[in-house]
Amino acid sequence: MSAERTQGGGDSAQSARERSVSALAEGFFDRDVHEVARELIGCELYFDGVGGVIVETESYERDDPACHAYVGLTERTSTLFGPPGRAYVYLSYGIHSLLNAVAQPAGSAAAVLIRALEPRHGIEAMERRRRRSAPDELCSGPGKLTEALGIDLRDNGRSLAEAPFELRPRAGDWTGVEVATGPRIGISRATELPWRFCAADSRFLSRPLAVAA
Repeated sequence: MSAERTQGGGDSAQSARERSVSALAEGFFDRDVHEVARELIGCELYFDGVGGVIVETESYERDDPACHAYVGLTERTSTLFGPPGRAYVYLSYGIHSLLNAVAQPAGSAAAVLIRALEPRHGIEAMERRRRRSAPDELCSGPGKLTEALGIDLRDNGRSLAEAPFELRPRAGDWTGVEVATGPRIGISRATELPWRFCAADSRFLSRPLAVAA
């Protein structure tokens, strides 16, 4: 994690203002976490103008053994227990910052992990940060996408409805996106739950979808 931020290199300030007119509000997240995870597929996520279309998410509940909140309120999980629509960013294996969106009413401690994006804006900045240029390698994983967008622990607790974050609803062809579900990945508990949501046939997923039985 770098000590200083570099300019995102995304769209102009004017373009960002134009996009923000229809940006999702925090209220979008104040409901069932699984609904939020499903409906985030096809939405656009930007950080300082850099980002793209969300193509993969996972949902986590407080009583879910794979959720950080399962052990209760701690300093690390305090954001999870806070209001919906906030970014819960944590370090995985001491290396990768992972971005989650807090959902449901405050105190519910539910969240959606943003697992993958289809890159759209700020591609050059993504390539520089990721040190690679293959489009399907830039944001095809939760650690990859935070690196590509420049998100780190300093962004924990930020509102996803305010700059430098920006979330836009589905638009164009994405309004009718087919969402497929399957078991979550990269965890060792509650692996049978079909709470992984993906844009069907997307080539930007972190891993091909294994459909739940």
